[in-house]
Amino acid sequence: MRQEFSQDLQDLHVSFTEMGMMVNEAIHKSVKAFINHDKALARTVIADDHKINEHEVSLEQHCFEIIALQQPVTSDLRQVVTAMKASADLERMGDHAVSIAKSTIRVKGKTRVPEIEDTLAQMAASVKKMGEEVLDAYVHTDYKRAATIAAEDHHVNGFSRDVYQACIKHMQEDANTVVGAMDYMLVASYLERIGDYVTNICEWIVYLHNGKLTELNNNADEDKF
Repeated sequence: MRQEFSQDLQDLHVSFTEMGMMVNEAIHKSVKAFINHDKALARTVIADDHKINEHEVSLEQHCFEIIALQQPVTSDLRQVVTAMKASADLERMGDHAVSIAKSTIRVKGKTRVPEIEDTLAQMAASVKKMGEEVLDAYVHTDYKRAATIAAEDHHVNGFSRDVYQACIKHMQEDANTVVGAMDYMLVASYLERIGDYVTNICEWIVYLHNGKLTELNNNADEDKF
């Protein structure tokens, strides 16, 4: 029975990692489509979103089956709960990738501002790095690294402020940039939210380690592990 349960947990971790890779790819493609004005690639992100949603439903169902059939307790139960909760955060990250893709289609043909798009590209690179690192931290239950990854969200928030300020400046100077600038601010907000969801996953990794729900990105939390 224990061997079967261990295999179930391993399958769960693999499924979570696969879903995370799908989400990271969707984020990468959506931002690439936005920066390159690639409407076709944006439509691909939108069309493929159902795969992420189906993966999340399947993973959640697997979690319920493990709980019902194996009745795990303590640390084993935490592994199942963490996978289920963190997969919900991944699914929401995928939703924001779709929102970015939709912005790509909407903004096509509007006046563009390369300076702001460059900042968005840097912001997206930071978010992508966080997304990749959090999957590795999850696999290794590396709670210290999870806290470090969560702290990187401050940089993402900084990029978001930079985009907002640049948009306001350009809108004031050139009315033709207003429509496009609104989408720039939306995309920045989507990327910022993705960073927040990565932070949520980091918090679930800490929970997996110590069984405590800990709010990260708070200086007072450093001694809570």
